[in-house]
Amino acid sequence: MTIAETESFTRAGERLGRTQSTISLQIKRLEEQIGRAVFARTPRSLRLTADGERLLGPARQLLRLNDAALADLFEPDMQGHVRVGVPEDFATAHLPAVLEAFASAHPLVELEVTCDLTLNLLDRFHAGAFDLVLVKREPSAQLEGVRVWREPLVWVARDQRAATGLDVIPLVVSPEPCVYRKRAIAALNAIGRKWRISYTSTSLAGSQSAVTAGLGITALPRAMVPAHLTSISDDPDMPPLYDTEIALIEAPGLSQTAHRLAQHIVVALERSK
Repeated sequence: MTIAETESFTRAGERLGRTQSTISLQIKRLEEQIGRAVFARTPRSLRLTADGERLLGPARQLLRLNDAALADLFEPDMQGHVRVGVPEDFATAHLPAVLEAFASAHPLVELEVTCDLTLNLLDRFHAGAFDLVLVKREPSAQLEGVRVWREPLVWVARDQRAATGLDVIPLVVSPEPCVYRKRAIAALNAIGRKWRISYTSTSLAGSQSAVTAGLGITALPRAMVPAHLTSISDDPDMPPLYDTEIALIEAPGLSQTAHRLAQHIVVALERSK
């Protein structure tokens, strides 16, 4: 499962504390045991085969059962303080239920959650401010951490014709540095479409309100588009946007409590897809 998430034998080995050769040997033995290839390998890529995809789901279920059994036996009195950094929009849309479930199962654990822009979170993480951090990243980026979420990024407006006939696209964005802001501007520049910043907000709710008021167009993950707003990504005059991806990074020397929370986040988000 870790190889599928990191898309690399080397990165999987680093995360699991094993050498690349050990990881490769384990996969070879698995493939010999089932008589089928699990991964398709090229010099530049590594991906699951169709048989590997079918095997991945049951493997995750077995790991969840294992983690649940161990938690019931050994973790009822787990305690400690865990500092988590997370982008504000992801925290608003996806994380409350995940953290609530962990807090209910481990009432003695103190969670400290901080919301900020991804680049700020990364800077503070590397300065030692967080035990765990969830950050936005480009799907093609070979960066640290393990992917826990991926979904399409779409153009969002008050109505379907919001961009029709406009010479300049008014953008509703978060302050710099912001991954979605950078992505939106780069996409418009790539097709030579003129744009201007019409509204800047530090919160997801603020951006949604500005778009609702007709002050501009924004880029959001599809799941964060409220029912009263509209995706206009099908508009032929709007450029395509890459998928958005969230990665979880653990600090070195992580406590058992923090590592348990990291496992819980990975499993809970996978279950919610």
